[in-house]
Amino acid sequence: MKKILVVDDEPDVVELVEFNLKTAGYQVLRAGDGGEALRRAREELPDLIVLDLMLPEVDGFEVCKILRRDQRTRNIPILMLTAKAEEIDRVLGLELGADDYVTKPFSPRELVLRIKNLLRRGATDGAEASVLAFGDLIVDIPRHEVRVQNRKINLTATEFRLLTVLARRRGRVQTRERLLQDVWGYNQMVDTRTVDTHIRRIREKLGPAAKQHLETLRGVGYRFLDE
Repeated sequence: MKKILVVDDEPDVVELVEFNLKTAGYQVLRAGDGGEALRRAREELPDLIVLDLMLPEVDGFEVCKILRRDQRTRNIPILMLTAKAEEIDRVLGLELGADDYVTKPFSPRELVLRIKNLLRRGATDGAEASVLAFGDLIVDIPRHEVRVQNRKINLTATEFRLLTVLARRRGRVQTRERLLQDVWGYNQMVDTRTVDTHIRRIREKLGPAAKQHLETLRGVGYRFLDE
């Protein structure tokens, strides 16, 4: 049974999320503030974290940042569930390493579907396990590692998934809509800037290797170049 850590200081929200997750067959862990969220994440190593942003002690942005720096929790998918609906908050959350972002009020059914998609992505990433090598850039899928000139690059789970999808489809243009469907599991129209934000973060982390391999086609999408 997959373990989901729900972090929120509003008991009504936690109870609603917990009820729907348990109905869907998940085990639910709770945390009411940022400090407790960090402790439980490190002790329990949940399969996914549902994280509110406006938390006592340590806010959700800082919790996400700390979890992404910790080797033990770096690859745990994080879904931010928050009343902060401004674009800047969504972009910041994604840039800090969140895998998805849902605003309140929310549909419990949609929330469960998004959680299933995130967990399914993690389960299928190893289905075509292999090592992809492009000069100095190595994408080691079984180990969930990316290296540039033998230096390990720390990518979030979603960044790794996005890079892997592009690398496997090298030479072929991938539209933002296609990437949203295949990487995030979205079958409905979602803000395509989510893709752009993650691509920008990947470029920053890969450095010169990104200029060599990641091509932007304005108004269309992205292509991985095997050169």
